[in-house]
Amino acid sequence: MAEEIKKGRRSEVGFGSSYRKGAGQDLTAGSDIPTVLGGQVWMVKPDKRAGTNHPCIWMQAGAVEFKNCNNFFDCTTCKYDLGMRGKVEKGKQTSWQDAMRKRLGLDRVCRHSLTGRIAKRACAYDYTCSTCDFDQFFEDVWSVKTKAVPYETQEVKGFKVPMGYYFHNGHTWARIESGGYVRVGMDDFALKLLGRADVMDLPLMGKEVDKDFPGWGLKRKENQADVLSPVNGVIMEVNAALRDRPGLANEKPYEEGWVFMIRTPDVKKAANALMADADTLTWMDHEVGRLEAMVGEVAGPLAADGGYLADDIFGNLPGLGWGNLTKAFLRT
Repeated sequence: MAEEIKKGRRSEVGFGSSYRKGAGQDLTAGSDIPTVLGGQVWMVKPDKRAGTNHPCIWMQAGAVEFKNCNNFFDCTTCKYDLGMRGKVEKGKQTSWQDAMRKRLGLDRVCRHSLTGRIAKRACAYDYTCSTCDFDQFFEDVWSVKTKAVPYETQEVKGFKVPMGYYFHNGHTWARIESGGYVRVGMDDFALKLLGRADVMDLPLMGKEVDKDFPGWGLKRKENQADVLSPVNGVIMEVNAALRDRPGLANEKPYEEGWVFMIRTPDVKKAANALMADADTLTWMDHEVGRLEAMVGEVAGPLAADGGYLADDIFGNLPGLGWGNLTKAFLRT
């Protein structure tokens, strides 16, 4: 299934190109992009009108012809943005702000509209974002409190896996959102494995957490479990609703059941260290296989008709052992 997802998904870096067969000498010559597939050299020429699913703010403003954002719209840590601002200071490049100032009336839209994070909204501060009340509200309040919503969800033997999310092998997820903020939670597998917690032991805002180290915990009767953080950074917001209603995580693990929002110093590095989409599906299939083997040792082989495991696996099969499950799957 993972391979089918990977083959069927269109590249996010645009579309449209022409190509021709090449020879060995073409690998070091010509303006086309050389590539080798199945032993054959191909020369690829991108279509100048190619589209992009994540157009950079410089492209949206018209300051550059084509640039896809590869830094999750976190301009403050973007090397491209830094380089372009350097060109602006030297008078070699028009800034995206000046490009927008040349537009008329309602076409002078907010930078958050340019990046597709909000509906069309006119800029009232002449692109001096540091003085804009809305900009500060958006970055500090709205973006961290708004729930995450998967655009597509796959299932692996009854366990939900959202596309566009990044996964840690301790069964936690990270979704990169507005301006480099990262929303974090537990995945559907871990929550069904351990069942509903009586208490979610949430961290405090402002706390610094490290990847691969406990970021929060949960308790079920006399059993406790630490949960590893999938990324480094400082916690900016905690989902207080989980304190009063821990089961919310089980009901909507990838939406209202998120645990905290974090600000990480290098969002691209954080994403590259995790699994995504097809890789996640392959890994999850392997994890389910491991669990099935453990269940088989305690309760005998699973039904041959391919039936799914129950929502509360530990509750139904306490013989699996809480400690065994958390060590095997939460890596704690």
